[in-house]
Amino acid sequence: MSQLNDPIKDGIRRGWKVSGGALGPVAQKIVCDVAIIGSGAGAGITAELLTKAGLQVVIIEEGPLKSSTDFNQLESEAYPSLYQESAARKTEDKAITILQGRCVGGSTTVNWTSSFRTPPATLQFWQDRFGLSSYSPEALAPYFAQAEQRLNITPWLAAPNENNELLRRGATQLGIASAVIPRNVKGCWNLGSCGLGCPTNAKQSMLVTTISAALDLGAQLLTEVRAERFELANDKVTALICRNIEQNSALAQSGRAQAAIKIVAKHYVLAGGAINSPAVLLRSGAPDPQGRLGTRTFLHPVVMSSSVFAQKVEAWRGAPQSIYTDHFLQTQPIDGVMGYKLEAPPLHPLIFASTVPGFGQGQHDLLTSFPHNHTLLALLRDGFHDEAPGGKVGLRADHCAVLDYPLSDYVMDGARRALLSMMEIQFAAGAKQVFPLHEMAAPYTAWAEARAAVLALPMKPRLLKMVSAHVMGGCGMASTEAQGVTRPDGVHWQLENLSIHDGSLFPTSIGANPQLSVYGAVNRLTQNLAKKLTGRDVALA
Repeated sequence: MSQLNDPIKDGIRRGWKVSGGALGPVAQKIVCDVAIIGSGAGAGITAELLTKAGLQVVIIEEGPLKSSTDFNQLESEAYPSLYQESAARKTEDKAITILQGRCVGGSTTVNWTSSFRTPPATLQFWQDRFGLSSYSPEALAPYFAQAEQRLNITPWLAAPNENNELLRRGATQLGIASAVIPRNVKGCWNLGSCGLGCPTNAKQSMLVTTISAALDLGAQLLTEVRAERFELANDKVTALICRNIEQNSALAQSGRAQAAIKIVAKHYVLAGGAINSPAVLLRSGAPDPQGRLGTRTFLHPVVMSSSVFAQKVEAWRGAPQSIYTDHFLQTQPIDGVMGYKLEAPPLHPLIFASTVPGFGQGQHDLLTSFPHNHTLLALLRDGFHDEAPGGKVGLRADHCAVLDYPLSDYVMDGARRALLSMMEIQFAAGAKQVFPLHEMAAPYTAWAEARAAVLALPMKPRLLKMVSAHVMGGCGMASTEAQGVTRPDGVHWQLENLSIHDGSLFPTSIGANPQLSVYGAVNRLTQNLAKKLTGRDVALA
């Protein structure tokens, strides 16, 4: 537990307007200028700018308010308290595990800090296919720059840990270019536990930056409150209906806490993240004349290759991600065979043990190698080819969200090629043994043996270990109503007082870790929204 100053607890002592859960009861009716659903990347930027513009803002967050004194670097506590479905959210067929934050700050509280501007090739594709002419590198540049300044996003200056250095070393041996990752940190202690919440407040998450700034300016925060549905009339949202929830995410069952909470605002901003944002609209019966709502939801499906080195790697220590290569994104057209970005993930005992395949002695041996283990991951760039249309968000019988994400042969071909690329890099870096994470794979001690084995493996759901931490789309932007759920200005095509400000806006995946793409796009959208609602100019930095 951190003994450092806790800015969140300090803010509460200063009189922040925070309620919900252990922080006190929530009023059954709240009237405000703007209601923001969510508190992650899009919501945080929106909240700070709109409060700067003088608007009365209410932020609604389903998860708890945790802070540095709560972040004790224990996986057993972090996953249940900070992640959607205790870090066990899965696609409908259980083939892909999805890691998303569920706490104040959203995924920015638990991500690994990698921050990339939207690649120019992605933006060009949006212009060509979705008519998003204003989404160019030049048009977005000042908004990215503001976010980078506000959140201290700069290339990592310290030497990479061994886990990341092995990626660079192996790539260099093969003549593959690599580069340093920009990170949103300030005074980083290099602890390596970013995914468990930052105990030193070094990570410049929405929790310690924009949400705190909005609360200092008078915004109201509701925690452990679930946004269930909008009430709609005459092409507008007239109210938001919410419910108190328990720590286990079940609806509150006692007394006054069972009553619905009604929030009436002039404008509503939906920023619950891809999957949850489309689900709110689905529960609301929102107009969807083109049948686009919840479709084209993307995951950057991730496949991984594990390896063992003679030296200790200790992949839990140091900056989680500091080296990457885009070589396999740049060697084919964006709408050709599936490309992929390679990075090195941090490893912690629980997430490692629950990810590696096998059982019995084989799994025991792999777990024993943990201090010497190095793993690479490949982010598959989905959404740019007709055979990678993403998935579709729907509702279960209990009205909770679920994502159906079919894994086509096209996607699986990308997965196989990514495994081969990662294994070759690991052998080139000096690995004694390489184990692609597939239930029918085995540890391989030579590149030729590994290559032949992976070429023969059946690429089937649930046999191939696949995860995701990047959910995008489902409320995609487009220049015409026929192509999208949302207009280029972030406003819902059919609901004039509803904006969508999160990764669900993206009409494809990004092809890079998406948090800075959200920051930049939402920064511009919110500045324009503030001008529309108040006539005032505001800026993030």
